[in-house]
Amino acid sequence: MKLKEKYGQTALVAGASEGLGAAFSRYLAAAGFNLVLVARRPGPLQKLADELAVNHHIEITCIPCDLAANDAVQIIENALKGRQVDVLVYNAALTFIGPFLNDTEEHTSQIAEVNVLTTSKLVRRFGEKMVSRGKGAIVLMASLAGFQGSGYLSMYAATKAFNRVFAESLWYEWKDKGVYVMACCAGATSTPNYLDTKPGKTGIFAPPLQKPEQVVKECFKKLGKKPSHLTGRANRLVSFLMHQVMTRKMAVKIMGNSTRNIYGI
Repeated sequence: MKLKEKYGQTALVAGASEGLGAAFSRYLAAAGFNLVLVARRPGPLQKLADELAVNHHIEITCIPCDLAANDAVQIIENALKGRQVDVLVYNAALTFIGPFLNDTEEHTSQIAEVNVLTTSKLVRRFGEKMVSRGKGAIVLMASLAGFQGSGYLSMYAATKAFNRVFAESLWYEWKDKGVYVMACCAGATSTPNYLDTKPGKTGIFAPPLQKPEQVVKECFKKLGKKPSHLTGRANRLVSFLMHQVMTRKMAVKIMGNSTRNIYGI
């Protein structure tokens, strides 16, 4: 069954302007969905919308919105004016790379707002309506960093662990109500945000970077079948070794050492 036939007509992508968000938007546009694109910067958002409108002849609504704002969800709902959302993809995320105490308290709060609070608010607002209709899908982006403690990525890793557990929990609650929820867990991906962090060389056993399009394709292949999915065969192998062969302590040390080496911390 095609995605539109299974889930509906309109998809909302939060954190849509580039990287994985843009890849999700392009995939959904190619599948024929009308789109609601949400991101902080209006320029890149409109550029993507113009591209998709020309290539796919779909209806696109752009909502420039800072997802760290307390009223972000209300801004989105006001802009939609009651319009139905059938698929929700929450890709937006903030991070800080480095010792926890080197980040500001304000930025730490913003990470929690974007990665946890706005996520759960949007899922509640739109998920409740999907459950009432008996149809819909929600994808929350998680990360390999959230499978265990990850030194120098503490807030990011913790909030991504939340997204994974939150999605898996709702998968169980809503799977018999026609609404499919999945955490899409990715490893290092060649997005502009990741490349802008200027990562150094990874270890010889580190999984290769995935392309955003690869992550998205895998995600939709597994949506409706699993509560969460870790993309990339190499990522799954590394995860198996770290969590089935090694001790938890060893896994935490490996993640912290890897981040420290990549960024010269």
